[in-house]
Amino acid sequence: VQLQASGGGLVQAGGSLRLSCAASGRAFSNHGMGWFRQAPGKGREFIASISWSGSRIYYTDSVKGRFTISRDNAANTVRLQMISLKPEDTAVYYCAADRSPYTSGSYAYWSDDNNYNYWGQGTLVTVSS
Repeated sequence: VQLQASGGGLVQAGGSLRLSCAASGRAFSNHGMGWFRQAPGKGREFIASISWSGSRIYYTDSVKGRFTISRDNAANTVRLQMISLKPEDTAVYYCAADRSPYTSGSYAYWSDDNNYNYWGQGTLVTVSS
């Protein structure tokens, strides 16, 4: 699976962005997907995940109610809709694919970046105050 993230940019606080992650490879629909971010000088942080079927979705607390993850298996795409953006959301955002197909898993599983072995190149989101 190869991943290409897009949709980042500069937005004012309170604004919205939609990130997309296009996947190549026939195995996309069998793998759960995640979004992570890395702010300057900080480690990589889990944001959201969606299982291969879309039945399990998890968010980190700081984005609940503001971010929505979705997937379109027919289009080999996973998206992250972000609203009410805050300056602290500024980071490079990465999409990633689960290392194993058909995984169910708990929040602990999906939030661990060691469980993803396919990563996109990242897209920069900058939120100005």
